[in-house]
This record gives sequence, structure tokens and C-alpha cells, in this order.
Amino acid sequence: MGYVPQHALDNLKKYSYKGVDKSLVSRYVLQPFWNWFVTLWPTWIAPNTITLTGLSLVLFNFGTLIYYDPKFLTEKGGADGPPHWVYFTWAVGLFLYQTLDAIDGKQARRTGMAGPLGEMFDHGCDALNTTLEVILCARALNLGRSWWTVASQIATLANFYLTTWEEYHTGQLFLGIFSGPVEGILSIVLLYTITGFTGPEFWDRDFLAFTRLDRYPIVVQYVPKLGLNDAFMVFGGFVLAFNIVTSYYNVYKSRVSTGQGPFIPLLFLLPFPISVAMEVFWLSSPSFKDSQILHSALFVPFLCAWGLQFAHQVSRIILAHVTKQPFPYWDSMWIWSIVGAIDANLPRLINRPPLIQNTLPRTALFVYVTLAVAFLSYARFCYLVINDITNYLGIACFTVRKRDRAGEWVGASEVNIKKL
Repeated sequence: MGYVPQHALDNLKKYSYKGVDKSLVSRYVLQPFWNWFVTLWPTWIAPNTITLTGLSLVLFNFGTLIYYDPKFLTEKGGADGPPHWVYFTWAVGLFLYQTLDAIDGKQARRTGMAGPLGEMFDHGCDALNTTLEVILCARALNLGRSWWTVASQIATLANFYLTTWEEYHTGQLFLGIFSGPVEGILSIVLLYTITGFTGPEFWDRDFLAFTRLDRYPIVVQYVPKLGLNDAFMVFGGFVLAFNIVTSYYNVYKSRVSTGQGPFIPLLFLLPFPISVAMEVFWLSSPSFKDSQILHSALFVPFLCAWGLQFAHQVSRIILAHVTKQPFPYWDSMWIWSIVGAIDANLPRLINRPPLIQNTLPRTALFVYVTLAVAFLSYARFCYLVINDITNYLGIACFTVRKRDRAGEWVGASEVNIKKL
């Protein structure tokens, strides 16, 4: 027995992907483009290879950020920042990521490789991309080391968690009129493009003055003074609120239609705010205003560790969905965050200095160890799950091959023809 229990592996054969996409942009603009673009790919290229290629483009974008602004200072923090052309590469890389992420399922159907492994792999890459884009977007908006960046991380991860939670309880992936994978990504592509022309300082402009709403006294009276970047974050908050209502409405309808209690799934939303509270509590040491991690070069490694922990959390939810296992409300990866948060806040809790993070170098060591543990744990999870599913279903992950009845690896088309 590997990572996935045998009875859960047996449920893989019952799995079938179900999705609803109500996006008008997707239906009338992107889908025709995706249907054409997938035909450019040879059928000997595996769908998961396409997915991984898209993630590699985002990792390259992240690498350029680390090269040009390793301390994540942004211009307002004194950094020279990336050259403007870099933001154009971020826009192109993210658009290609979206495109490759959209056609991997089409390639799976073309090659006869569609199945639960593809959904697991797709969601895992999406989960990693989420935090990377938060960091890149915060850099493009000139937010840098700020609580706005933390708020952006929380809102973005919350949207992803909601979608995953909804899919677990309804059995289908629901993308509304405005969704993260479609309009959300296109908005960020546009943001990167604008930053490429104007520079990140553009987003510090006053929102009311830029939109000329400051000419109306009633607007000035009730709308606080915000930069364009702050307004972008507020807009994201409204999108999150809308998605919370929409996701629960879909879950409510699904549960009622099957005669199940519509309120029990709400309990499984709790793991996310609890995990967020731990991360924010850790970040708030020694105080919200003077956060040791947030106002140092440790901020990006901290966010990356957080993102990897989150990817592990939602990947386990998707695994539970495709194998029909109970919802994973606890994640062992939280232990590191709990230890880090409690240790950093010992002065608040019991008026004692931290045992581990009592100096900045020791804090840095603990944060980087947390990042390493998060990376290795998630990598181990991915390896074990991929190994279990490929062995059980007799399919390859990165090549278009399947096992025939004799147990030999052959082209997927040969096995598919024999089945027909």
C-alpha cells in the first residue's frame, strides 16, 4: 500500500470530470483560440507535460523578479526594480500559462489520457501559481513589503480554496461569469502590460484624482483616499465576497438536490481561516506595525512557504474528491506554522523571549527551514500520489503511454484501440 489506500484507488475508476464555465470571454473569445491552439501540439506530447511547461514559464517570471529585486523592496523601498520590458515578459508568460492550462484537458481527450491524474496535476500547478502570481502582482503594483500584499495573498488563496471546496461538495468545477482562471488572469496580464509601459509608480496615483471622481463632493466625502493599487485590492475583496456567496449557493443547491444537509459543508471552510490566522499571527510579531518578517528580505520566502503549505492542503482536497475520501480538515504542514507563530509571539503570550527566533539570523534560518520542509513535503506528496495513480491505472504521467494487458508500456492509442 502506498500513499493512497487501496479502497480509495478503486474509486478512481468511478471518476469523471464535470465542469461548468459561464464566462462569456471564455465562450466567445478564448475557447475558439484554445481549440485552434491545441491542434498545434503533436499527439505524442502528454497533457501533463503541457501543464508543467506552463508552470515553468511562471517560475521563469519569478526568477526574473528574484534576479532584479531579490529583497522585494520595490521602487518605494529604494530598489531600482526590474527593467520595464520584464513586465511584458510576465504578461506573456502568464497568458501562455493560462493557455496551456486550458488546453491540457483538450490534449488529454485528443490522446486518450483524460482522467483523475490530469485533474490532480492541473490543480497542483494552479495552486503553486497562485502564490507566485500574488508576489509578482504585488511587485508590479508597487505594494512590496506591505500588509496589502498579505491581504492579496489571503484573498487569492481564499478564492482557490472556495473553488476546491465547492468542487469537492458538488462534484463539478464551476467557473462563473467572472472567475480567477479566466477574467482574473486576464486582468493581471493587463496589469503587467500597463506596468510595462508606465512603471510600478503609476499605481501609486490617487484613485479619485485619476478617475476624476474627486470633482464630486459626495464621492470625496464617502470614499477614502486610495491609490490605484489600493483600489485594485479593494476590488479583489468585492470579487472574493461575490465568490463566497456564489460558491455556497452552488453547494447549497447540490446538497439539497441530493437530500443532504446544506450546512455541514460550512464546517469544512474553517481550515482555511484557521491556517490564515496562524500565518498572520506569525507575521504580526513583534507587532503589526513592526513585523520582523514582513519588513525584511524574509517576506518572499515566508510567502513561498505559505504557498507550498496551501498547495499541499488543497491538493489533498482534490485527491479526496477524485478518490471519494473524507474531507481532509487537518494538515500536518500546519505544525511548522504553529511552532513558528507561538515561538515568535512568546513575548506577548507569556512575556518570555522567543526560544528559536530571538535574533534576525535565527528567524531567517527558521523561515528557510520551513520553506525547505514545505517544499520537500509537497514534492513527496506529489511523487507518491502520482506513483500510486499511474501504477493503479496503468498510465504514464509525462508520456502518452499506457500499460497493455501484458503489463508492457505501449502507446496510449494502441490500448485505446484495443478497448474499442
